[in-house]
Amino acid sequence: MSAVVRVGAPIAIVSAMHEELAAVLDLLPDERKVVVAGREFWQGHLHGHEVVAVLARIGKVAAATTAAVLAERFKVGRVVFTGVAGGLGNGVQVGDVVVASEFLQHDMDASPIFPRHEVPLYGRSRFAADANLAAALCEAARSALPQARVHRGLVVSGDRFVSTTAEARALQADLPEALAVEMEGAAFAQVCHDFGVPFAAVRTISDRADDAAHGDFLEFIRTVASPHSAAIVETLLRNLPQS
Repeated sequence: MSAVVRVGAPIAIVSAMHEELAAVLDLLPDERKVVVAGREFWQGHLHGHEVVAVLARIGKVAAATTAAVLAERFKVGRVVFTGVAGGLGNGVQVGDVVVASEFLQHDMDASPIFPRHEVPLYGRSRFAADANLAAALCEAARSALPQARVHRGLVVSGDRFVSTTAEARALQADLPEALAVEMEGAAFAQVCHDFGVPFAAVRTISDRADDAAHGDFLEFIRTVASPHSAAIVETLLRNLPQS
């Protein structure tokens, strides 16, 4: 499903951490900072598009706050989330790229009142990415990073950093369709659904969410994931028609 794009509205580029967003900010030639809700929003232009770049911060509540401000204060027309995630799916390895087709909160459990994973009062556990924007992200990732394998499918979010083999195996058994796990996407997807804003996300796999996930995480982001994000975002905006 694709939401309606607001003509002339800015495009939001979001990451959870500064290290993930740094290379994207370097692309903006004319950015100016606006502080709202304790967050720095960077307004500028890239390849003819008006852009708002911001750190979501880490976790679902922080992400939801950022998403709501983007929709309500900045009136963005599309939201693209980029950063890192832990790989869960078979064949999803470090350095691969995952574009989400839908999102689910793996730690949502209001049972027995509602089925496990279902978001109360929504009647669903999964929120779809915008189909057109996700397809454009896939194309941009394959074009910008021809050496990387690009996957598309379910991405799950929760308020814990999954970093043990036992946790990863439990998620794989519970949600065998899940390709990757992170901490913000499902919250952004839900808020963007509420506001009718097209949303999509692309993640570089930094680890396998197992006992080896405690490696040099920030170094991987600086040397691999952040350049990946910048290359994908620049290619996406270069190819997206200007509204």
